[in-house]
Amino acid sequence: MNFFSLEFASALLTIVFIDLILAGDNAIVIGMAARNLPKEQQKPAILWGTAGAVAIRIVATVLVVYLLNIPWLHLIGGLLLLWIAYKLIAQPKDHDDVKAGSTLFASIRTIIIADAAMGIDNVIAIAGAAHGSLILVVLGLLISIPIIVWGSTLFIKLINRYRWIIYAGGAVLAYTAGKMITNEPVLSNLFTRYPAASWIIIILAVLFVLAAGYWHNAYRGEGRAKGREKAR
Repeated sequence: MNFFSLEFASALLTIVFIDLILAGDNAIVIGMAARNLPKEQQKPAILWGTAGAVAIRIVATVLVVYLLNIPWLHLIGGLLLLWIAYKLIAQPKDHDDVKAGSTLFASIRTIIIADAAMGIDNVIAIAGAAHGSLILVVLGLLISIPIIVWGSTLFIKLINRYRWIIYAGGAVLAYTAGKMITNEPVLSNLFTRYPAASWIIIILAVLFVLAAGYWHNAYRGEGRAKGREKAR
């Protein structure tokens, strides 16, 4: 893939956007893990914990990129990413179970473990959006991680204020999932013979995630309203 091509630039922007959408609240986890430390130790804990988390995420993403060469894994990964896209819209993340470390080492360990546990969906999404390019994986993570660490608080406020950003993120993930499914090597003959079928699947994937997520949120909101009425 040419570094100066529109394809490379759009793939890189997609990876950065996916990282922000799926890991934008990781700074909250980082802050919670280091909140019990003395102020002079909080910054080293955040820096070293983030460095360890980034290293693990790069290794995991590169591994998944290679695994996607195995037959049927593009299809499986695409279906899994559809579920991740739906969960992004329908199930907001909760960090109440993140325990603060009492020592510098404990805080660093908590940050790395929490990020690894939360980053599985992120790894799958980035591997799918990278189209097999390891340079895209590394560049995307290196660009987005500083934004996540220092700018995610602002990004979270934007998401809470403008809910459409979450839906846009879900649509991007669903589009990536559709591309993964249609890029499955085992099914390449089918999509080569019927090129329109790939776009139909991608469009249906996006519409399905948006509709399912919207319906879930509307239904949940209606259920909460009824619960408040009963409580009265």
